[in-house]
Amino acid sequence: MKAKAGGISGQDRRFLLLQGPHGPFFRALGRMLGAAGAEVWRVGFNRGDEFFWGLPGYIPFDAPAESWPAAFAAICDEKRATDLVLYGDTRPIHAQAIEIARSRNITVHVFEEGYLRPYWATYERGATNGGSRLTGLSIRDMRRALSASGDELPEAPARWGDMRQHVFYGALYHFMVLALNRRYRHFSPHRGVTVAHEFRLHLRRLLLMPLHRIGRMIATARVHLGGFPYHLVLLQLEHDASFQSHSDFASMGDFVETCLAGFAEGAPPHHHIVFKAHPLEDERAGIVALIRNQANRLGLRDRVHFVRGGKLARLLDGARSAVTVNSTAGQQVLWRGLPLMALGRAVYCKPEFVPDQTLAEFFAAPARPDIAAYRDFRRYLLETSQVPGGFYSSRGRRYLLRQVIDMVLAREDPYDSLSQGKAARRQQLAAEPREH
Repeated sequence: MKAKAGGISGQDRRFLLLQGPHGPFFRALGRMLGAAGAEVWRVGFNRGDEFFWGLPGYIPFDAPAESWPAAFAAICDEKRATDLVLYGDTRPIHAQAIEIARSRNITVHVFEEGYLRPYWATYERGATNGGSRLTGLSIRDMRRALSASGDELPEAPARWGDMRQHVFYGALYHFMVLALNRRYRHFSPHRGVTVAHEFRLHLRRLLLMPLHRIGRMIATARVHLGGFPYHLVLLQLEHDASFQSHSDFASMGDFVETCLAGFAEGAPPHHHIVFKAHPLEDERAGIVALIRNQANRLGLRDRVHFVRGGKLARLLDGARSAVTVNSTAGQQVLWRGLPLMALGRAVYCKPEFVPDQTLAEFFAAPARPDIAAYRDFRRYLLETSQVPGGFYSSRGRRYLLRQVIDMVLAREDPYDSLSQGKAARRQQLAAEPREH
Protein backbone atom coordinates (compact mmCIF):
# COMPACT_ATOMS: atom_id res chain seq x y z
CA MET A 1 0.00 0.00 0.00
CA LYS A 2 1.37 3.38 -0.97
CA ALA A 3 1.85 5.84 1.90
CA LYS A 4 -0.10 9.07 1.90
CA ALA A 5 1.83 12.18 0.96
CA GLY A 6 3.67 13.55 3.99
CA GLY A 7 2.99 10.42 6.06
CA ILE A 8 5.54 8.36 7.97
CA SER A 9 6.42 5.18 6.11
CA GLY A 10 9.26 2.75 5.54
CA GLN A 11 8.59 2.63 1.82
CA ASP A 12 11.79 2.86 -0.23
CA ARG A 13 13.87 2.51 2.97
CA ARG A 14 16.40 -0.27 3.42
CA PHE A 15 17.67 -0.76 6.98
CA LEU A 16 20.84 -2.54 8.11
CA LEU A 17 20.93 -3.39 11.83
CA LEU A 18 24.21 -4.29 13.54
CA GLN A 19 24.64 -5.22 17.22
CA GLY A 20 21.84 -4.28 19.62
CA PRO A 21 21.25 -4.45 23.36
CA HIS A 22 21.17 -7.96 24.82
CA GLY A 23 17.70 -9.42 24.39
CA PRO A 24 14.87 -9.19 21.85
CA PHE A 25 14.63 -5.41 21.33
CA PHE A 26 16.25 -5.35 17.88
CA ARG A 27 14.03 -8.23 16.75
CA ALA A 28 10.93 -6.27 17.78
CA LEU A 29 12.30 -3.13 16.09
CA GLY A 30 13.07 -5.03 12.89
CA ARG A 31 9.58 -6.52 12.82
CA MET A 32 8.06 -3.05 13.27
CA LEU A 33 10.21 -1.55 10.51
CA GLY A 34 9.09 -4.34 8.20
CA ALA A 35 5.45 -3.66 9.08
CA ALA A 36 6.04 -0.01 8.11
CA GLY A 37 7.08 -1.12 4.62
CA ALA A 38 10.86 -1.08 4.95
CA GLU A 39 13.31 -3.79 3.90
CA VAL A 40 15.32 -4.95 6.92
CA TRP A 41 18.55 -6.93 7.35
CA ARG A 42 20.56 -7.75 10.45
CA VAL A 43 24.32 -8.36 10.38
CA GLY A 44 25.33 -10.72 13.19
CA PHE A 45 28.78 -11.46 14.57
CA ASN A 46 28.11 -14.37 16.91
CA ARG A 47 25.51 -16.91 18.01
CA GLY A 48 24.00 -14.48 20.51
CA ASP A 49 23.23 -11.96 17.75
CA GLU A 50 21.71 -14.72 15.64
CA PHE A 51 19.63 -16.18 18.48
CA PHE A 52 18.05 -12.86 19.46
CA TRP A 53 17.23 -11.94 15.85
CA GLY A 54 15.07 -14.86 14.72
CA LEU A 55 13.75 -13.06 11.60
CA PRO A 56 14.45 -13.32 7.87
CA GLY A 57 17.24 -11.16 6.50
CA TYR A 58 20.04 -12.36 8.77
CA ILE A 59 23.58 -11.85 7.41
CA PRO A 60 26.30 -13.69 9.38
CA PHE A 61 29.76 -12.15 9.44
CA ASP A 62 32.49 -14.70 10.08
CA ALA A 63 35.82 -13.35 8.90
CA PRO A 64 38.89 -11.71 10.44
CA ALA A 65 38.19 -8.29 11.96
CA GLU A 66 40.44 -6.53 9.45
CA SER A 67 38.09 -7.55 6.63
CA TRP A 68 35.02 -5.99 8.26
CA PRO A 69 35.20 -2.50 6.65
CA ALA A 70 35.35 -3.92 3.13
CA ALA A 71 32.65 -6.48 3.92
CA PHE A 72 30.34 -3.86 5.39
CA ALA A 73 30.85 -1.54 2.41
CA ALA A 74 29.95 -4.43 0.09
CA ILE A 75 26.79 -5.18 2.09
CA CYS A 76 25.75 -1.52 1.94
CA ASP A 77 26.20 -1.47 -1.82
CA GLU A 78 24.51 -4.81 -2.43
CA LYS A 79 21.46 -3.97 -0.31
CA ARG A 80 21.43 -0.30 -1.40
CA ALA A 81 21.13 0.58 2.27
CA THR A 82 19.52 3.88 3.23
CA ASP A 83 19.72 3.49 7.03
CA LEU A 84 22.07 1.98 9.61
CA VAL A 85 20.81 1.08 13.11
CA LEU A 86 23.08 0.15 16.02
CA TYR A 87 23.40 0.18 19.79
CA GLY A 88 26.32 2.33 20.88
CA ASP A 89 28.64 4.08 18.46
CA THR A 90 32.14 3.47 19.84
CA ARG A 91 32.81 -0.28 19.63
CA PRO A 92 35.23 -0.82 16.71
CA ILE A 93 32.82 -2.56 14.31
CA HIS A 94 30.25 0.18 14.86
CA ALA A 95 32.70 3.08 14.58
CA GLN A 96 34.02 1.69 11.29
CA ALA A 97 30.50 1.09 9.98
CA ILE A 98 29.43 4.64 10.85
CA GLU A 99 32.36 6.11 8.95
CA ILE A 100 31.48 4.06 5.87
CA ALA A 101 27.77 4.87 6.18
CA ARG A 102 28.48 8.59 6.33
CA SER A 103 30.59 8.39 3.18
CA ARG A 104 27.54 6.91 1.41
CA ASN A 105 24.99 9.35 2.90
CA ILE A 106 23.37 6.53 4.86
CA THR A 107 21.37 7.78 7.86
CA VAL A 108 22.84 6.52 11.14
CA HIS A 109 20.44 5.72 14.00
CA VAL A 110 22.05 5.13 17.41
CA PHE A 111 20.32 3.63 20.46
CA GLU A 112 21.88 3.86 23.90
CA GLU A 113 20.90 3.58 27.55
CA GLY A 114 18.89 6.60 28.65
CA TYR A 115 20.60 9.85 29.57
CA LEU A 116 17.69 10.10 32.02
CA ARG A 117 17.37 6.70 33.66
CA PRO A 118 15.66 4.43 34.42
CA TYR A 119 12.46 4.95 32.46
CA TRP A 120 13.84 6.41 29.24
CA ALA A 121 16.08 5.14 26.46
CA THR A 122 18.24 7.31 24.20
CA TYR A 123 17.71 7.61 20.45
CA GLU A 124 19.90 9.95 18.39
CA ARG A 125 21.19 10.29 14.85
CA GLY A 126 24.90 10.02 14.13
CA ALA A 127 26.37 9.60 17.62
CA THR A 128 25.60 9.59 21.35
CA ASN A 129 27.28 10.56 24.63
CA GLY A 130 30.45 12.59 24.00
CA GLY A 131 29.77 12.64 20.26
CA SER A 132 26.14 13.74 20.58
CA ARG A 133 24.80 16.90 18.97
CA LEU A 134 23.86 17.91 22.51
CA THR A 135 27.49 18.72 23.30
CA GLY A 136 27.43 21.55 20.78
CA LEU A 137 24.11 23.04 21.90
CA SER A 138 23.96 25.79 24.50
CA ILE A 139 21.18 26.24 27.04
CA ARG A 140 20.14 29.31 25.05
CA ASP A 141 19.77 27.13 21.91
CA MET A 142 17.62 24.68 23.84
CA ARG A 143 15.40 27.37 25.32
CA ARG A 144 14.84 28.81 21.87
CA ALA A 145 13.70 25.41 20.56
CA LEU A 146 11.47 24.86 23.60
CA SER A 147 9.74 28.23 23.35
CA ALA A 148 6.68 26.82 21.55
CA SER A 149 6.62 23.28 22.95
CA GLY A 150 4.08 23.65 25.78
CA ASP A 151 4.15 22.72 29.44
CA GLU A 152 7.03 21.12 31.32
CA LEU A 153 7.14 17.33 31.31
CA PRO A 154 6.91 15.15 34.46
CA GLU A 155 10.00 14.67 36.59
CA ALA A 156 12.06 11.52 36.29
CA PRO A 157 11.56 8.73 38.86
CA ALA A 158 14.43 8.76 41.33
CA ARG A 159 15.30 5.07 41.26
CA TRP A 160 16.37 2.31 38.94
CA GLY A 161 13.99 -0.44 37.93
CA ASP A 162 14.64 -4.13 38.39
CA MET A 163 18.01 -5.13 36.87
CA ARG A 164 17.29 -8.86 36.68
CA GLN A 165 16.15 -8.82 33.05
CA HIS A 166 19.29 -6.94 32.02
CA VAL A 167 21.56 -9.40 33.82
CA PHE A 168 19.59 -12.42 32.58
CA TYR A 169 19.77 -11.42 28.92
CA GLY A 170 23.48 -10.67 29.29
CA ALA A 171 24.13 -14.11 30.76
CA LEU A 172 22.02 -15.83 28.08
CA TYR A 173 23.77 -13.92 25.30
CA HIS A 174 27.23 -14.89 26.52
CA PHE A 175 26.16 -18.49 27.08
CA MET A 176 25.10 -18.65 23.43
CA VAL A 177 28.45 -17.26 22.35
CA LEU A 178 30.36 -19.58 24.68
CA ALA A 179 28.54 -22.83 23.93
CA LEU A 180 27.16 -22.51 20.39
CA ASN A 181 29.52 -20.19 18.52
CA ARG A 182 31.18 -22.76 16.26
CA ARG A 183 29.88 -21.01 13.15
CA TYR A 184 31.69 -17.79 14.08
CA ARG A 185 35.31 -18.85 14.38
CA HIS A 186 36.76 -15.35 14.06
CA PHE A 187 34.56 -13.61 16.62
CA SER A 188 36.30 -11.72 19.42
CA PRO A 189 34.48 -9.58 22.01
CA HIS A 190 35.04 -5.82 22.05
CA ARG A 191 35.50 -5.63 25.83
CA GLY A 192 38.95 -7.18 26.05
CA VAL A 193 38.07 -10.38 27.96
CA THR A 194 37.23 -13.84 26.68
CA VAL A 195 33.63 -14.88 26.14
CA ALA A 196 34.01 -17.57 28.80
CA HIS A 197 35.22 -15.03 31.32
CA GLU A 198 32.40 -12.64 30.40
CA PHE A 199 29.83 -15.42 30.88
CA ARG A 200 31.30 -16.42 34.26
CA LEU A 201 31.15 -12.80 35.41
CA HIS A 202 27.48 -12.48 34.43
CA LEU A 203 26.60 -15.81 36.03
CA ARG A 204 28.54 -15.05 39.21
CA ARG A 205 26.82 -11.69 39.58
CA LEU A 206 23.40 -13.26 39.05
CA LEU A 207 24.06 -15.91 41.72
CA LEU A 208 25.53 -13.47 44.23
CA MET A 209 22.70 -10.94 44.02
CA PRO A 210 21.16 -11.99 47.40
CA LEU A 211 24.50 -11.67 49.24
CA HIS A 212 25.30 -8.40 47.54
CA ARG A 213 21.92 -7.05 48.60
CA ILE A 214 22.67 -7.82 52.26
CA GLY A 215 26.11 -6.22 52.03
CA ARG A 216 24.64 -3.17 50.33
CA MET A 217 22.02 -2.73 53.06
CA ILE A 218 24.70 -2.90 55.78
CA ALA A 219 27.00 -0.43 53.97
CA THR A 220 24.15 2.01 53.29
CA ALA A 221 23.01 1.83 56.93
CA ARG A 222 26.52 2.67 58.12
CA VAL A 223 26.52 5.78 55.95
CA HIS A 224 23.07 6.93 57.05
CA LEU A 225 23.60 6.18 60.74
CA GLY A 226 27.11 7.67 60.86
CA GLY A 227 25.86 11.24 61.10
CA PHE A 228 28.81 12.63 59.11
CA PRO A 229 28.73 14.88 56.00
CA TYR A 230 29.71 12.89 52.92
CA HIS A 231 30.51 13.29 49.25
CA LEU A 232 29.34 10.64 46.77
CA VAL A 233 31.50 9.20 43.98
CA LEU A 234 29.54 7.56 41.14
CA LEU A 235 31.63 4.72 39.78
CA GLN A 236 31.19 3.39 36.25
CA LEU A 237 32.07 0.15 34.51
CA GLU A 238 35.68 0.28 33.39
CA HIS A 239 34.79 -1.37 30.08
CA ASP A 240 31.89 1.02 29.42
CA ALA A 241 32.19 2.73 26.05
CA SER A 242 31.43 6.17 27.48
CA PHE A 243 34.22 5.83 30.06
CA GLN A 244 36.68 4.45 27.50
CA SER A 245 35.96 6.88 24.67
CA HIS A 246 34.90 10.09 26.40
CA SER A 247 37.34 10.46 29.28
CA ASP A 248 41.08 10.76 29.73
CA PHE A 249 41.33 8.06 32.41
CA ALA A 250 43.10 4.84 31.48
CA SER A 251 41.25 2.85 34.14
CA MET A 252 38.70 3.15 36.93
CA GLY A 253 41.63 2.77 39.32
CA ASP A 254 43.08 6.04 37.99
CA PHE A 255 39.74 7.76 38.65
CA VAL A 256 39.59 6.35 42.21
CA GLU A 257 43.11 7.59 42.95
CA THR A 258 42.27 11.05 41.56
CA CYS A 259 39.14 11.29 43.71
CA LEU A 260 40.86 10.19 46.91
CA ALA A 261 43.83 12.51 46.33
CA GLY A 262 41.49 15.48 45.79
CA PHE A 263 39.44 14.52 48.83
CA ALA A 264 42.52 14.18 51.03
CA GLU A 265 43.75 17.60 49.92
CA GLY A 266 40.54 19.61 50.00
CA ALA A 267 37.78 18.04 52.10
CA PRO A 268 37.23 19.15 55.72
CA PRO A 269 38.66 16.54 58.12
CA HIS A 270 35.23 15.50 59.42
CA HIS A 271 33.81 14.80 55.95
CA HIS A 272 33.61 11.28 54.47
CA ILE A 273 33.60 9.97 50.90
CA VAL A 274 31.25 7.22 49.64
CA PHE A 275 32.02 5.25 46.48
CA LYS A 276 28.88 3.82 44.90
CA ALA A 277 29.40 1.01 42.41
CA HIS A 278 27.56 0.78 39.11
CA PRO A 279 24.51 -1.53 39.36
CA LEU A 280 26.16 -3.96 36.91
CA GLU A 281 29.61 -3.94 38.53
CA ASP A 282 31.10 -7.45 38.34
CA GLU A 283 34.50 -6.81 40.00
CA ARG A 284 36.52 -7.55 36.87
CA ALA A 285 38.61 -4.45 37.66
CA GLY A 286 39.06 -5.29 41.38
CA ILE A 287 37.61 -1.94 42.38
CA VAL A 288 36.99 -2.80 46.06
CA ALA A 289 40.64 -3.64 46.70
CA LEU A 290 41.75 -0.52 44.80
CA ILE A 291 39.64 1.74 47.01
CA ARG A 292 40.74 0.03 50.23
CA ASN A 293 44.45 0.12 49.36
CA GLN A 294 44.45 3.74 48.26
CA ALA A 295 42.43 4.83 51.30
CA ASN A 296 44.93 3.12 53.61
CA ARG A 297 47.86 4.73 51.81
CA LEU A 298 46.39 8.22 52.29
CA GLY A 299 45.36 7.61 55.90
CA LEU A 300 41.65 7.83 55.03
CA ARG A 301 40.52 4.33 55.96
CA ASP A 302 37.89 5.41 58.50
CA ARG A 303 36.45 8.09 56.18
CA VAL A 304 36.03 5.99 53.03
CA HIS A 305 32.97 3.82 52.29
CA PHE A 306 31.95 1.51 49.45
CA VAL A 307 28.34 0.68 48.51
CA ARG A 308 27.77 -2.06 45.97
CA GLY A 309 25.14 -0.98 43.42
CA GLY A 310 21.54 -0.54 44.49
CA LYS A 311 19.34 2.53 44.34
CA LEU A 312 21.01 5.91 44.12
CA ALA A 313 18.21 8.05 45.57
CA ARG A 314 18.77 7.26 49.28
CA LEU A 315 22.47 8.05 49.08
CA LEU A 316 21.84 11.29 47.18
CA ASP A 317 19.32 12.41 49.79
CA GLY A 318 22.07 12.93 52.35
CA ALA A 319 25.04 13.79 50.11
CA ARG A 320 26.85 17.15 50.06
CA SER A 321 28.03 16.69 46.47
CA ALA A 322 28.81 14.06 43.84
CA VAL A 323 31.75 13.29 41.54
CA THR A 324 31.70 11.21 38.37
CA VAL A 325 33.57 10.72 35.13
CA ASN A 326 30.54 11.01 32.85
CA SER A 327 27.89 8.69 34.30
CA THR A 328 24.27 9.27 33.29
CA ALA A 329 23.55 9.13 37.03
CA GLY A 330 24.93 12.66 37.11
CA GLN A 331 21.52 13.73 35.84
CA GLN A 332 19.91 12.61 39.10
CA VAL A 333 22.45 14.67 41.01
CA LEU A 334 21.65 17.79 38.99
CA TRP A 335 17.90 17.26 39.26
CA ARG A 336 18.26 17.48 43.03
CA GLY A 337 20.29 20.67 42.75
CA LEU A 338 23.38 19.05 44.25
CA PRO A 339 26.88 20.17 43.21
CA LEU A 340 28.37 17.85 40.58
CA MET A 341 31.93 17.49 39.34
CA ALA A 342 32.30 15.62 36.02
CA LEU A 343 35.84 14.67 35.04
CA GLY A 344 35.00 13.36 31.56
CA ARG A 345 32.88 14.46 28.61
CA ALA A 346 29.10 14.10 28.87
CA VAL A 347 26.01 15.72 27.39
CA TYR A 348 25.37 17.55 30.67
CA CYS A 349 28.86 19.07 30.90
CA LYS A 350 27.60 22.62 30.49
CA PRO A 351 29.09 25.63 32.35
CA GLU A 352 25.73 26.14 34.05
CA PHE A 353 25.98 22.70 35.70
CA VAL A 354 29.61 21.66 36.16
CA PRO A 355 31.90 24.13 37.98
CA ASP A 356 35.29 25.32 36.86
CA GLN A 357 37.03 24.13 40.04
CA THR A 358 39.87 21.79 40.83
CA LEU A 359 38.77 18.62 42.58
CA ALA A 360 40.34 19.78 45.86
CA GLU A 361 38.49 23.11 45.60
CA PHE A 362 35.27 21.25 44.85
CA PHE A 363 35.55 19.02 47.93
CA ALA A 364 36.32 22.09 50.06
CA ALA A 365 33.41 24.25 48.78
CA PRO A 366 31.39 22.65 45.95
CA ALA A 367 29.62 25.11 43.64
CA ARG A 368 25.92 24.44 43.03
CA PRO A 369 24.40 24.12 39.53
CA ASP A 370 21.95 26.55 37.95
CA ILE A 371 18.67 24.75 38.73
CA ALA A 372 16.52 26.78 36.31
CA ALA A 373 18.94 26.03 33.47
CA TYR A 374 19.00 22.34 34.33
CA ARG A 375 15.20 22.13 34.30
CA ASP A 376 15.21 23.52 30.77
CA PHE A 377 17.99 21.13 29.76
CA ARG A 378 16.09 18.14 31.12
CA ARG A 379 12.89 19.26 29.45
CA TYR A 380 14.77 19.55 26.15
CA LEU A 381 16.06 15.99 26.51
CA LEU A 382 12.56 14.68 27.20
CA GLU A 383 11.24 16.47 24.12
CA THR A 384 13.97 15.07 21.86
CA SER A 385 16.33 12.15 22.45
CA GLN A 386 14.78 10.55 25.57
CA VAL A 387 11.99 8.10 24.76
CA PRO A 388 9.83 6.47 27.48
CA GLY A 389 10.54 2.75 27.90
CA GLY A 390 13.52 0.42 27.98
CA PHE A 391 15.30 -2.43 26.18
CA TYR A 392 15.03 -5.34 28.60
CA SER A 393 11.56 -5.81 30.06
CA SER A 394 8.59 -6.62 27.83
CA ARG A 395 6.68 -3.62 29.15
CA GLY A 396 9.63 -1.29 28.61
CA ARG A 397 10.01 -2.48 25.01
CA ARG A 398 6.33 -1.89 24.28
CA TYR A 399 6.48 1.68 25.57
CA LEU A 400 9.68 2.37 23.67
CA LEU A 401 8.57 0.95 20.33
CA ARG A 402 5.27 2.83 20.34
CA GLN A 403 7.08 6.11 19.93
CA VAL A 404 10.58 5.44 18.69
CA ILE A 405 9.51 3.67 15.50
CA ASP A 406 8.07 6.91 14.10
CA MET A 407 11.20 8.77 15.20
CA VAL A 408 13.38 6.31 13.28
CA LEU A 409 11.21 6.64 10.17
CA ALA A 410 10.99 10.44 10.34
CA ARG A 411 13.16 12.40 7.92
CA GLU A 412 14.35 14.80 10.62
CA ASP A 413 16.36 13.85 13.69
CA PRO A 414 14.78 14.54 17.12
CA TYR A 415 16.55 17.88 17.58
CA ASP A 416 15.57 19.24 14.18
CA SER A 417 12.01 17.97 14.64
CA LEU A 418 11.61 20.07 17.78
CA SER A 419 13.21 23.17 16.24
CA GLN A 420 10.92 22.88 13.21
CA GLY A 421 7.80 22.30 15.29
CA LYS A 422 7.35 18.72 14.03
CA ALA A 423 8.02 16.81 17.24
CA ALA A 424 5.09 14.72 18.45
CA ARG A 425 3.90 15.16 22.02
CA ARG A 426 5.52 12.46 24.15
CA GLN A 427 3.35 9.92 25.90
CA GLN A 428 4.65 9.35 29.43
CA LEU A 429 4.54 6.13 31.41
CA ALA A 430 1.07 5.78 32.90
CA ALA A 431 2.40 4.26 36.10
CA GLU A 432 5.75 3.34 37.53
CA PRO A 433 6.69 -0.04 36.01
CA ARG A 434 7.56 -2.85 38.34
CA GLU A 435 10.23 -4.15 35.99
CA HIS A 436 12.81 -2.61 33.72
